[in-house]
Amino acid sequence: MTLKGIKGLWIAALASFASIAAAPACAEGDAAARIEVGFATAYRASTFAAQMVGRPYRTGGAAPASGFDCSGLVQFSFRQAGVILPRSAAEQRQAAARVRVSHLRHGDLLFFDLQGKRNSHVGIYVGDGQFVHAPSTGKRVRKDRVDSPFWRKHLSEARRFDALDV
Repeated sequence: MTLKGIKGLWIAALASFASIAAAPACAEGDAAARIEVGFATAYRASTFAAQMVGRPYRTGGAAPASGFDCSGLVQFSFRQAGVILPRSAAEQRQAAARVRVSHLRHGDLLFFDLQGKRNSHVGIYVGDGQFVHAPSTGKRVRKDRVDSPFWRKHLSEARRFDALDV
């Protein structure tokens, strides 16, 4: 076999491994597929979210030019980091595993109960007790503290995409 042939086989093997590692996993007993994301990727997603601070809120929005709603911001930030997420907050919640708030790390998702709706709002943890989110109509993407009285009162849970720390 030629050097070119060996190189081609090596590239094909790496591509196969990458597709297996990137495939969503389904936890035993869960109907929804879990998405696996390494720490470095989650960190990059949190960095992209932080860069969107100041962008306008727009219902159904998922792009910097037009604006974001909360789940659109999460989806966009992870897509920039190379991960395809579901669009809605409910689907994003189902694709991630629950984690203790005391163990938060960059890229974890924070879900809030607002207006009597369970897990109706989502943000991305960016470190130092802060998260980035697209709050509501007429406002802009912003950073807030998780431990502020309002957000602490409405925080329902934290979730993390099952980490593959490779």
